[in-house]
Amino acid sequence: MDARFTAEQEEIRRTLRELLVKRCGPEEVRAAVRSPAGYDPALWDALAQQLGLPGLALPEAYGGVGCSVTELALACEESGRALAPSPLLSTAVLAAPLVLALGTGAQRAELLPRLASGELTAALAVPGARLATALGLVGDNRGDWSGGGRSGGVQARRADGGWRLYGQAAQVLDGHSAGLLVVAAHTGGFVRTRTLLFLVRAREWDAVRLEPGAAVGAEAGAAVRARVGSGGGLVRVRQTALDGTRPQARIELRDVEAELLGDEDADVSGALAGTGDVAAAVLAAEAVGAADRVLERTVEYVRQREQFGRAIGSFQAVKHRLADVYVAVQAARSAAYYAAWAAGAGAGAGGERVGGLALAQALEALRTAASEGIQLHGGIGFTWEHEAHLYFKRAAGDELLFGPVHRLRGYAADLAHLFDQGADGGSGRGSGSRAEVAV
Repeated sequence: MDARFTAEQEEIRRTLRELLVKRCGPEEVRAAVRSPAGYDPALWDALAQQLGLPGLALPEAYGGVGCSVTELALACEESGRALAPSPLLSTAVLAAPLVLALGTGAQRAELLPRLASGELTAALAVPGARLATALGLVGDNRGDWSGGGRSGGVQARRADGGWRLYGQAAQVLDGHSAGLLVVAAHTGGFVRTRTLLFLVRAREWDAVRLEPGAAVGAEAGAAVRARVGSGGGLVRVRQTALDGTRPQARIELRDVEAELLGDEDADVSGALAGTGDVAAAVLAAEAVGAADRVLERTVEYVRQREQFGRAIGSFQAVKHRLADVYVAVQAARSAAYYAAWAAGAGAGAGGERVGGLALAQALEALRTAASEGIQLHGGIGFTWEHEAHLYFKRAAGDELLFGPVHRLRGYAADLAHLFDQGADGGSGRGSGSRAEVAV
């Protein structure tokens, strides 16, 4: 493994950082969060059309750039620094890889070029609060998390030569604005129970509404409420989220027409686990970017803020706290970069399931950096007007969606057989132990 970045990778980071510094400051972030879509469409067009971010890791045959997971992780590290609200994660990291892995030739040819160009955004809809389980980050995803034949979840049945979906999925990232939904649904009853993925194309007249208390402005709320339809089988409700920079929705499916993604014999659990490992590496890099930025802001502040005639950054206790944060951020960065490289290298890398470990370390580093930032900023750090709380909410929100940290590490330990007892009474280690040691 060559740890040095190529000139192309450095250019991706530099160009994206310059764009986000100009167009995604704290005030722009707040304005985007209050908009109906939850992000700035003009900024998204710039990211998609000028930089090609949605298609960064997609093959050139489908309109993508043809880069690896590493380039996508580096791009998300820069977006994480600015907490830039955009459908990049839901479209390019969660949905597009599933279409690429499972889709038929016709589905790939139709959807992937539109996803790569940013013309079409997509979202992965998973029943309940089970996104981390579905992606294989905190447990085996071959269980009945999609419904299991019981009430709840999302159910799929054949009808008139096609498929119809019933049920509900919550905490769907960008689900209220995505033009394409990739829905995980249970089918087969008790005879051949299994989870399949389905494509649901959102339409302009589908019902979209706000959850009471949703954190959007009055003008945005009026725009969203104006789109509420009188009928239709698909209802999308934008929910109030702890992290406003990651808009979430509840998807209600009422006899909705759907298209099966791929075929019925597809390895859905394997595709979801592969997507989860890539997503974990990308999310880890994004969290590292956020942690690095909040550390920078805190260092800048303690150099300026004076107490007893001295800058508070000169106090030894403050230096020690910031040094601990710096070490945590750098360790998390190394883990995130390795996880991105391993995910792109495939199973032959020997560390293909290190994404969850890297994500756990990065989320912990971000939470620590944001907490220390709030504390060291003193009174201003606790105010709603300061952006320090946004970084803390990003750490807490990501842990709710993709964690928690102790479960990410616990499942990685299970995969590595870290605590299995061997015949001699010692600790047995399986072939996956290298993933634990590497990170």
